[in-house]
Amino acid sequence: MVGRRRLGRQFGWLWASYAVSAYGSGLGFGALPLIAVLVLHAGPAEVSALSAVGPAVGALIAVPLAPWVEFRRKRPVMVMMDLARFAAMATIPVAYAFGCLSFVQLLVVSAVVAAAKIAFNAASGAYLKALVRPDDLLVANARFESTNWSSIAVGPPLGGAAIGLFGPVTTVVADALSYLLSALGITAIRGQEEAPRTTDKSPLRAGALLDGWRHIMGHPGLRPLYLNQMLVAGLIMATEPLLAVLLLRQLGFPPWQYALAFAAPCLGGLIGSRLARRVVARFGRHWVFRTVGTLRAIWLIGLAFVRPGVVGLVTVMAVELAIIINMSLYSPVLDRLEHTPKHLVARTLSAWSIGQQASIAVLTALAGLLADVTSPRTALTVAGLLILTTPLLLPRQDQTSQHEPELSRSHS
Repeated sequence: MVGRRRLGRQFGWLWASYAVSAYGSGLGFGALPLIAVLVLHAGPAEVSALSAVGPAVGALIAVPLAPWVEFRRKRPVMVMMDLARFAAMATIPVAYAFGCLSFVQLLVVSAVVAAAKIAFNAASGAYLKALVRPDDLLVANARFESTNWSSIAVGPPLGGAAIGLFGPVTTVVADALSYLLSALGITAIRGQEEAPRTTDKSPLRAGALLDGWRHIMGHPGLRPLYLNQMLVAGLIMATEPLLAVLLLRQLGFPPWQYALAFAAPCLGGLIGSRLARRVVARFGRHWVFRTVGTLRAIWLIGLAFVRPGVVGLVTVMAVELAIIINMSLYSPVLDRLEHTPKHLVARTLSAWSIGQQASIAVLTALAGLLADVTSPRTALTVAGLLILTTPLLLPRQDQTSQHEPELSRSHS
């Protein structure tokens, strides 16, 4: 079983650090848009900009960071990115206390946190590959995945209660402190980390910025998975602000029901991530990519048929539960590390995250514009229909092992 596999004390510290920051982010989920509405009285256009522009700018900032992360020891990079996120988030309660909080500051914080998250994930992914054996990567990824979904299930309801009791910046403080605790946990990891080696006299050359994308687009297994992931993630995330308007404004759902509709189905993430290793052992990775990758896409259209009352609430929860179970089963199997040489891990993971974040930003903005011109329900229908085409991008044959000789050398 995934939960009983021992991966060592160093992995334990890394996992604990991830858990602390994940639960802190769960408590602070949606905190910046909420502060924009409650404190700065921002309108729908500003809230949409905060959800799309900040992460998009963060993705652009992360582009030159990728080769820099690649050729640095990864633990110091992770600590640095955690401290950067702590410092950025901590400026919000300070500015709020002095009455000088502004929408521009929220945009800047959003961009800095997004860029630091991409760099942190790239460094942690590369460090994880060096920390655990190749045949343990699926187990490790499943543990991170289950932690992520449990934090989303538990964090937002508790965060909403904390905001109601203690004020609008309470969860931002908790989120900031979680990054500080994560940095302390990473520094507790013992053992000498090997310095990255490169034969390139100028590893930070301009072309190095694109090496991650070159590897992904040149790999017959990773390329279709990358394109599919960008569209699926972008279309699913683009529905969140549309549902907020539809449920809260047009259908009159109370806020607690809205939070419940998204928090409760996240428990499905525990189901999928716990099953990942067993499903792969029985059916193989390619079956998961084709079958589960398709199942992720067929449910979203159901959100276009949400109605008022209990039936509508159950509809949203059922759709979200089905999507999340399949996403959490699919994600641990989507192992970019296994098919990436050691000297390209950070740049590949950065390229993957940047592309996905940019897709989410663009599709969220387009969906918001379509909803303004038509209606949120129409935009949900279009997103649901578009995502039905995404399985066409999944690999038709098992091409994920074509580069194994090269990868075996990278582990030696």
